Amino acid sequence: MPPAGQQLKQDPRQQCGGRLAIIAGSVTALVIATLGGVALTFWHQAACRAGAWNYAVAPLKAHCYSDIYSLYFYRGLDLGQIPYLDRPVEYPVLIGAVMEAASWSVHSIAGTVARARAYFDVTTAALVLCTVVGVLATAFLAGRSRRWTALMVALSPALILMAWINWDLIAMALTATAMVAWAKRRGVLAGALFGLGIATKFYPLILLAALFPLCLRAGRLRAWRVTTAAAAVTWLAVNLPVAVVAFHRWSRFYRMSAGRPADRDTIWDAFQVGGWNVSLATVNVLSAVLILMAFTLLAWLVLAAPRRPRVAQVLFLALAVFLLLNKVWSPQYVIWLLPLAVLARPRLWSYLLWQAAEVAHFYVTFLYVITANPSYYPGATGGLGTGPYLTTLLARFLTLALLCVLVVRDILRPEAGLVRQGGEDDPAGGVLDGAPDAITLRLRPWPRLTRLAGEAAG
Repeated sequence: MPPAGQQLKQDPRQQCGGRLAIIAGSVTALVIATLGGVALTFWHQAACRAGAWNYAVAPLKAHCYSDIYSLYFYRGLDLGQIPYLDRPVEYPVLIGAVMEAASWSVHSIAGTVARARAYFDVTTAALVLCTVVGVLATAFLAGRSRRWTALMVALSPALILMAWINWDLIAMALTATAMVAWAKRRGVLAGALFGLGIATKFYPLILLAALFPLCLRAGRLRAWRVTTAAAAVTWLAVNLPVAVVAFHRWSRFYRMSAGRPADRDTIWDAFQVGGWNVSLATVNVLSAVLILMAFTLLAWLVLAAPRRPRVAQVLFLALAVFLLLNKVWSPQYVIWLLPLAVLARPRLWSYLLWQAAEVAHFYVTFLYVITANPSYYPGATGGLGTGPYLTTLLARFLTLALLCVLVVRDILRPEAGLVRQGGEDDPAGGVLDGAPDAITLRLRPWPRLTRLAGEAAG
């Protein structure tokens, strides 16, 4: 027994072993929870895997439609055609590569339908791995005291329903790991992963741009330049060989993005359904101008806030604003937002409200498609009209907008945020974590806005 007043010191090796045991336990629990969500996704897809895919309106009524299965036929993969070389594909090159790899892995299976289902299974197995990676990356980015907030991603109702509509989980995993590399101050690796993410889905480019005002405020522009340059080099390395060999087919994604009309699920489609007909050129201009204005205001917020906002807060706001004002918003884009929403504001009630709106709109939209496309589904019954569609669409917009308002309020009142209440500055910040300000804007409206935010919070 040690003398009075003398504390027994613990062996550092025991301390390290204890921390490793805690980490291993939390990782195991998060993986199990994620696989539980995946099991629900598999159950949700059961009707389609049993054959509903092959009967026109059946996937819509069962709410299990997937681009993965349908494009196996529509892009000639069932005939052995190679994306970009033999047939144009409306996605960036890494998705085309995944499509070809999955198709090649099942080419020896007899029977077209059986081969297509195996193609779907191989693809979704890769997406399950991406889901696990995304959840664990979110846990790391949440900080030591808030690892369990990643459960909000693992068990997200929207993720369970929309995980396998498209290949977005690949981009989500790459983006989340890019943020982990940034948090660990590995700028080149972060840039490489961002570049791969942009070569999968274009949205990581928005996040990379949103880092700029944060780095400007903290005087860390060199880190941003290194990461951005690495992203550009990686994107070019992946894209250039395909662009050289098959430029017209490779560029379809970019040409299609500029020329496509306002998509279902966007605010612009709501105007069209509501009777306000507006030309594609007008939509393109309005959308671009509004997004530019919103990003300018966000940069102003970053530079003028009482305290530098956290990385996740700014990236979430940038992506949410982009989706709210963009002319394209597919159902599965919610996957892009999930990790950022959890990291930006790890509070349950506002998150669940948004998730409920996403789920309601998901179910309504599939049935609305039946009614909105009578030429595709002649004589089909069970569809829904514009009323439920517009109602749930508005709910989706309003709940996401509410999340944005609450995040802005947290930025104006940094001492009230859960993350900084625990003593951490910015677990995902990397070179920004704890960095002093180098450039700020101190504008007169801020004291009043801060006071109003405090009054709104009660």
